[in-house]
Amino acid sequence: MSSKMIRSAKEVAESCNFTSIPSNYVISQDEDAHLPDTDAPEIPTIDFSLLVNGTPDQRSQTIRRLGQASMEWGFFMVVNHSIEESLREKMFKVCKDFFDLPEAEKRKHVGEHVLGPIHYGTSFNPSVEKINYWRDSLKILVHPTFHSPEKPIDFRDVSNKFCTQVRELVKELLQGISESLGLDSCYLEKASELNTGLQMIVANFYPPCPQPDQAMGMPPHTDHGLLAILMENNVGGLQVKYNGKWVLVKPHPNSFLVNIGDQLEILTNGKYKSVVHRAAVTNQRTRMSVAIANGPSIDKAVSPVPLLVDSEHPEAYLAVTYEDYIKSQQSKPLDGRSCLDRVRLPPTKRCVNPRVNKFHLERT
Repeated sequence: MSSKMIRSAKEVAESCNFTSIPSNYVISQDEDAHLPDTDAPEIPTIDFSLLVNGTPDQRSQTIRRLGQASMEWGFFMVVNHSIEESLREKMFKVCKDFFDLPEAEKRKHVGEHVLGPIHYGTSFNPSVEKINYWRDSLKILVHPTFHSPEKPIDFRDVSNKFCTQVRELVKELLQGISESLGLDSCYLEKASELNTGLQMIVANFYPPCPQPDQAMGMPPHTDHGLLAILMENNVGGLQVKYNGKWVLVKPHPNSFLVNIGDQLEILTNGKYKSVVHRAAVTNQRTRMSVAIANGPSIDKAVSPVPLLVDSEHPEAYLAVTYEDYIKSQQSKPLDGRSCLDRVRLPPTKRCVNPRVNKFHLERT
């Protein structure tokens, strides 16, 4: 079924008064077997100001915290960052204004290509999904080439300024993560070719759902890039898998939620984890999130950093270009870590010499 034939979640929610959702949105019980763990610890918090302006001791401690959070959670909250709250609010507003446009205007950006410059759609990939998810989304490629919809008229200026500042935030965080691994501060930045890396806005709109226990905003999945920087309105819904249980994210005011993506897990040879997360819905209010996905250069073949490969930690992932990885993930229904699993090497084919490992795999 073409995505052009699917009504948006917002359109369905506003089209009539109903007490039950259409059958194509109903998830099976086994897909939602675990409720959030109310006794779980909070996601770690990183004080960004101590990373960039702290004393040597404060910076060292912050880098250690970054490493621990990346290894144990795959998620962390960033506070005291350099992006003004007024700019964050403007970014939220232009995204909301887009979703409030008439459907005919939004559907000008419905496309089939997963790496199209601007892509508006609903669910995740209706052409291959058995059920639809209670979510509308707007995806825009903003780096290395900047794109923007014509409407709302202030979207271009606000998003350009916001995403430029986010790239600087990502660069500083990636430097701290590099040092936490015992690498040079610029190692991961250079290894991923971040200067020409793909940056994408992913704005998500989850309207109120009359049966929130029967629907899902986004199913369990991992993110395909390096680092994703996310902010959301004051309506909870994001859940992170931690120690086998779902943990509800509770953001601090004026904070960003940052998560490790698949490409960073590959680069770190599995030491830092791209963790499964999902988005629940509510029947009370509209939930919105704006994520800035930051990845390697689109044609970069990402593989484990050689300095992190040794006899105790043989190379665990097959090299794959970022473009091919995205296309693979976007062409199938989301299913936990299934895309990452497709590039994970079985233990019998792991080797401490990456070039030998690749040579062997190319002939099997």
